[in-house]
Amino acid sequence: MADNVNDIEENEDGGLFEHFRFEADPGQKPIRIDKFLVDRLEGTSRNRVQLAADAGSILVNGQPAKSNYKVKPRDVVSIVLDYPKREFELIPEDISLDVVFEDEELMVVNKPAGMVVHPGHGNYSGTLVNALAYRFKDLPMFNADDPRPGLVHRIDKDTSGLLVIAKTERAKNNLAMQFFKKTTQRTYQALLWGVPKESEGTVTGHIGRSLKNRQVYTVFPEGEYGKHAVTHYKVLEDLGYVSLVECRLETGRTHQIRVHMKYIGHPLFNDSTYGGDVILRGTTFTKYKQFVQNCFALCPRQALHAKSLGFTHPVTGEQMFFESELADDMQQLVDKWRGYVASR
Repeated sequence: MADNVNDIEENEDGGLFEHFRFEADPGQKPIRIDKFLVDRLEGTSRNRVQLAADAGSILVNGQPAKSNYKVKPRDVVSIVLDYPKREFELIPEDISLDVVFEDEELMVVNKPAGMVVHPGHGNYSGTLVNALAYRFKDLPMFNADDPRPGLVHRIDKDTSGLLVIAKTERAKNNLAMQFFKKTTQRTYQALLWGVPKESEGTVTGHIGRSLKNRQVYTVFPEGEYGKHAVTHYKVLEDLGYVSLVECRLETGRTHQIRVHMKYIGHPLFNDSTYGGDVILRGTTFTKYKQFVQNCFALCPRQALHAKSLGFTHPVTGEQMFFESELADDMQQLVDKWRGYVASR
């Protein structure tokens, strides 16, 4: 289980892999699961076990368990993570990157949609990490056994936009702490189905893996499961049946914007995982249906872009801020909707 400070905040799509499994003895007396695991896992703590439970990574008899669950005789306790137990060989690949900024400590890149951040789940080559392994192979910090060299946060495969990557250990630790303490600034732009009633607002709701489908995430309003998550949004443009919205992350949970926007009734346009890849607003006219299908083809992914990124330079203390243009497919999509609204 990773330390919460160095925990990567945003996951790629994919399943879970079992890393540890313990079966309680027939004579096991009831004992809190955090104590049960601390006694069996070398070098861990109750706090780390509790964080893992909150993240849905601890299962009892196949179901997510809270950290105060009391283990009973013959309970099967397993720890699951989103990457395989046996790490793959990381192969450096000479892949072109859109580098926005680079110095001796860090690098900011503009990731294209479709590029997976790190290998796994059938994507073992062509990823950002493969490219970083090639670029960093001569750096002192590079470790061929590290499956995520330089990563302190990530964005989904089909989300485009800005990422900061550490090139030294001190930069990695410092930046990871900034993300953990929520002192970074990140804004995204998303095209949503429909227009939120309030032009500005805040969505708050714990996010965790769905208890019905472990491949997707959901909001737990009462906070019984998942992690605390806060998204601030502002409508930038009303485009009739869709809207262009700016989202500012206060936390960085898996699929946070996608899940929070669906929760308030406005899934991201063409987000197949969360129901945005069908017509959710508009008319029944054949011409309109064809227009939307053309839009889906133009931007064949969720319409989400990591627009800006701000942080403190880990060595100089300088306030760094970067902005990027919308990815070409998403810009064309927005322009197409603008044209549709203008012609009505």
